[in-house]
Amino acid sequence: MRLIQINRNPLDLTLGTPKMPARAETAARNPGSEALLLQREDQETRNRILLALPQKVREQMLRHCQRVEFPSGHMIYPAGAPVEHAYFIESGLVSLVKSMEDGQSVEVGAIGTEGIVGLFAVYGFDNALADYLVQVPVVAQRVKRTTLRDELSNHEVFHGLVEKYMFLLVYQIAQAAACNRLHSLEQRLSRWLLTAHDNAFADHFSFTHEFLAALLGVQRPSLSTAANRLQKRGLIRYMHGRVTILDRAAIEKAACECYRTIRQRIDALFDEAG
Repeated sequence: MRLIQINRNPLDLTLGTPKMPARAETAARNPGSEALLLQREDQETRNRILLALPQKVREQMLRHCQRVEFPSGHMIYPAGAPVEHAYFIESGLVSLVKSMEDGQSVEVGAIGTEGIVGLFAVYGFDNALADYLVQVPVVAQRVKRTTLRDELSNHEVFHGLVEKYMFLLVYQIAQAAACNRLHSLEQRLSRWLLTAHDNAFADHFSFTHEFLAALLGVQRPSLSTAANRLQKRGLIRYMHGRVTILDRAAIEKAACECYRTIRQRIDALFDEAG
């Protein structure tokens, strides 16, 4: 099985309009084909929705799931593609990316361990509303859309929790729209690093200037400048496409209010559920 290989050259500062990398375009032609099926022996989960469910409901849901893995750069669903499965994210980060006709793109939301990729399809939106692009490598529990719909219908507590998460996701998309327009690149980069750190379960993870610049809707040289400023201040270490978080508290100060606002709403949702 072929995995998508990502460009790990952080010094590629070629000028040009930010576009989705070719690896994402290739994956888009065959969504879902890059999943690696993992052993079903360990059905423990890190997904916060599943963890918030009563044990019996969670165990029943997991019996319907397959554990899968996607590499960075993989397109789970391109915009407009039919959505046949939903994915409970256990680690990693999936970006919701809106692309324009001229190839420019920007991230309008992100789904990590608090959420479900493909959830809108359960409520009648049969096709993906945006590109669902893996930014930090993902492990997820995959379930058929129809099965998830049945389980939600059978368990009121499950249905109520997922509906509240839907409102949270819509709020996050609205917050991202304001953030992309009003906040500086360094603030938005810091916000993204914190979100990735939350969901990677590690102090280091990989990204390339090309890929992240496309998500943030900027030129690669601009992203390089912002990342270098954070590195010179001792907040991160970045080399060969790999970033290490050195001073999370300082990154939180450098980030815009959007990280804190969204994180508080996520935590409040699950505090209430728990």
